[in-house]
Amino acid sequence: MTARDLAVAANRALAAAGQSDMVWGHAAVRDPDGRGIWIKAPGWGFEEIDGDRVHLVSFDAEVVDGDGPPHKECHIHLEILRSRPELHCTVHSHAQAAVAFAALDTPLLPVSHEGTLFGGADVPRFTVTGGLVRTPGLGQALAGTLGDAPAALMPRHGLVSAGRTVQAAVMHAVLLDRACRTQLAAMAAGPIRVWSDGAEAAAKRDECWPDSQLDAGFAYLARKDGRP
Repeated sequence: MTARDLAVAANRALAAAGQSDMVWGHAAVRDPDGRGIWIKAPGWGFEEIDGDRVHLVSFDAEVVDGDGPPHKECHIHLEILRSRPELHCTVHSHAQAAVAFAALDTPLLPVSHEGTLFGGADVPRFTVTGGLVRTPGLGQALAGTLGDAPAALMPRHGLVSAGRTVQAAVMHAVLLDRACRTQLAAMAAGPIRVWSDGAEAAAKRDECWPDSQLDAGFAYLARKDGRP
């Protein structure tokens, strides 16, 4: 698949996972020739994306291939991918469980398989702003918060995730939101009393979330999307 095709697949998979927020949120794929990123054009929902609704945006935030202006928050993807050459894809969504959980300012615990994605450590949180990431400086700050973690919460806003593959980046976003949803449900019923310790969480991260399982989860979402 081309980078454009992979960007389409990433956005559709996010829709199939329930991360749509009308026309907001986006996934981006690094251009293999170093020209920038392939990113969802503004004004379209995840489930509406096809090859004509994806832009190639340069690292100078200019549209190289496509009509109209670049997405306002393209700097999220440009700066993360600029700072991490080994990464191939980034995701930003307004997944509802992640937004709700971030408002509690409580640690994310490994109470589920998904919660072990971070190996028993809390998820990073970007607190510089809850507004749009519209400048290179804010994108750089977000990249610094994400570091080498698979994903980060953006309190008052959403989440960001990244991966060496499109499959990994999408699944990291999906798994973070599911972990937040599970912990929210548990906390609604009472105090959390049982979760994996650090050793078990680290072991489960390796056991449950190798590349093969991330690929399998993404393939499921692609089948659920049901479009070629």
